[in-house]
Amino acid sequence: MSSREVVVLSVGGVRFVTRNSTLQQFPESRLARMLNDDDREFKLVNGEFFVDRDGALFSYIMDFLRTLQVSLPTDFSDYQRLQREAEFYGLYPLADLLSQEHLLKPRLEILEVRFSLQEMQAFFWIFGSCSTTIEALAEQITVFTEQQSGQGWNSPFSSQKSLVPLPLERPSHHDVVFLCGTEYSAGDQFVARYVSIKPDNRKLINGSNVLGLLLDSLLKDGFRLISTRTVASEEKAECYTFERMKRAAGIAIMVNQTPESSGVAQARRSQVQKGK
Repeated sequence: MSSREVVVLSVGGVRFVTRNSTLQQFPESRLARMLNDDDREFKLVNGEFFVDRDGALFSYIMDFLRTLQVSLPTDFSDYQRLQREAEFYGLYPLADLLSQEHLLKPRLEILEVRFSLQEMQAFFWIFGSCSTTIEALAEQITVFTEQQSGQGWNSPFSSQKSLVPLPLERPSHHDVVFLCGTEYSAGDQFVARYVSIKPDNRKLINGSNVLGLLLDSLLKDGFRLISTRTVASEEKAECYTFERMKRAAGIAIMVNQTPESSGVAQARRSQVQKGK
């Protein structure tokens, strides 16, 4: 029986087709013993193993066996039921992880964008409750600077100098600050700052255009705009607040393959969420 390469299971009326090796990821589990006819709970009918359990939840069991990772939908709520199913199949490392719901549940993430216009410049300050999101945004946003003399700036025939990228200001792990627009500096020099936000390749200098592109990027990334307010009317400062449910970091199971510890599994976080 265990020599079969392809195994068919009917769990609560839902049919699953998998490999023999997948079911033997944890040799001490009931699914592995099933292949050797060592468990009477599993009936072999017409070449298929019949199991009188929840077929919908078994799909998560199969996903775990195939990937050795726990990855659940953001709207998943049946942690206790899935834990019982994992215990039934003898997958105790998975059951232990499911008992720690706080590691697997999605978290509400808040992000604020503050925007103000000061003469020919626009000021942006982005704050997020999740530092990994801020780091990802910092990688998407690039500020370029260009300097020209006052005379050259107004001349339509002047050749544009190459744009030099500037590092973004990072006051902390949770925020990022940048400027765009033009300003007059000492020595009759105009300084221009352009902003580019990936995957858009444009270099924008107008603050309103940059704001529109930034807000659109956040909406496409799954954020939802929940409020807009003026925080300083004299400075024309506006605050845009977003939220989204952020999926928990993936959790992987490390299976030790040494002869002394065959079938022993340990859990670890496959990703580390900074600032949590």
